[in-house]
Amino acid sequence: MKSEISRDVSTSLDMTKTKTLLEVLQSTTAYFTKHKIENPRLNAEHLLAHALGRTRMDLYLEFERPLDDAELAPLRELVKRRGQGEPLQHLLGTVEFCGQTFLSDKRAMVPRPETEELVELLAPEISGQKSEIRILDVGTGSGVIALCLAKNFPDAKVYAVDVSNDALALARENAARLGLERVRFQKSDLLENLSERFHLIVANLPYISMQDRHLLSREVLHDPEVALFAGPSGDELVRKLIEETPSHLEPGGLLALEIGIGQGEGLSDFLRQKNYHDIELKRDYSGIPRFLLARYG
Repeated sequence: MKSEISRDVSTSLDMTKTKTLLEVLQSTTAYFTKHKIENPRLNAEHLLAHALGRTRMDLYLEFERPLDDAELAPLRELVKRRGQGEPLQHLLGTVEFCGQTFLSDKRAMVPRPETEELVELLAPEISGQKSEIRILDVGTGSGVIALCLAKNFPDAKVYAVDVSNDALALARENAARLGLERVRFQKSDLLENLSERFHLIVANLPYISMQDRHLLSREVLHDPEVALFAGPSGDELVRKLIEETPSHLEPGGLLALEIGIGQGEGLSDFLRQKNYHDIELKRDYSGIPRFLLARYG
């Protein structure tokens, strides 16, 4: 399969005949379409712009410019790797999230658009706090939730934990890029190593069942397994966090969770059993029940 992809790339970016930037863009788009890459034109634009050190807008101003082999050499490797299912964000080295640019690589899960909705959902909850608010992001990964909340609410004290040293290293690099070193990152298996209490605990934990591995795309399977899979049911880690949270929430504090498809009803019942109140199950922009909010105390 890999040798077939390499041949296809060589054919698509054949330089025996000089090609214009537009022709290269069209042939790369066709190649991605053949290899079932979602949004093939957009992927081609991003990788070509990255390889040439241009913006996507620059490409449209240079369509007729001929490209030589030296310019196309780095593009060939990027196109081959994308054709094999490596995420676009890993190839670019960055991802856009809530209007900010974050480093992105194999050390942590690529942030999803749904998680941006979770951050937006929390904004009015934080704005309504009268006193200094303490926020904890559990399973922070590359740090996007914690860092976006810290940037939007400079008076908040923001903490973030993860069980992965690799993910924490990436999160700290992102904090440095954004000038948000005040966010406190710490290694912890859920709340194990914490003693503080918080007004808000937010978590986008692994919620996929190992039995559903075959349903995942090639791109998702490039994410670390520790960031994807929770156990046979998929909601094991979320349930464990629900049990641990009461001793770490201020009275009336909020627990905000991103959950998997079909998990909302069962987890809502579990929250009631554990004496949470004001339980709300909210849908994402696709209409899927995705976010679970609950208070305790």
